[in-house]
Amino acid sequence: MTGQQHIALRKLEPDDLPWLYQWENDAEAWADGDTHNPLSKADLRDYILRTTGDIYQDGQLRLVICLQSETDKAESGAEQTSIPVGCIDLYDVDIRNRKAAVAVYIAPKYRHLGLAAQALRQIKTYAATVICFRLLYALVREDNKNSCSLFQSAEFQQVACLPNWVNEGNILVLQTIL
Repeated sequence: MTGQQHIALRKLEPDDLPWLYQWENDAEAWADGDTHNPLSKADLRDYILRTTGDIYQDGQLRLVICLQSETDKAESGAEQTSIPVGCIDLYDVDIRNRKAAVAVYIAPKYRHLGLAAQALRQIKTYAATVICFRLLYALVREDNKNSCSLFQSAEFQQVACLPNWVNEGNILVLQTIL
């Protein structure tokens, strides 16, 4: 992959089950989230079918990050293709105070291409303009330098350090005012 890659965010679909199963069972990412054990396809299928995609009704919002690319189509010009490469979540939604936590996951094959940064920019715009939130925050392991850099590049500021918050060490609280 060369040049600038473009992404789109979209609601979960039943066809996302294989991707979601792979991402949620990436044991290397478990220390950065709340997953402690493998999830079954049945559990994830139920989650996909149960979620409405309405942040107010569900109390969270998971969007699939799709890499957009144009492919030449012989007769009718360019056709857009979309490859799921990760997901971005708004969770711990606090409607009264118009804030939520944000987390992003990019599949290993697609990391270091700027896709997570694009997804963060898009979710910040969505949170500010569509759902009228005023603040997003992220909980990041202090030793996860890539995630710390990602959020700081998206104008999140470190506002606290939670010492020994997880087995792996300290958690940084980063936030951005929208």
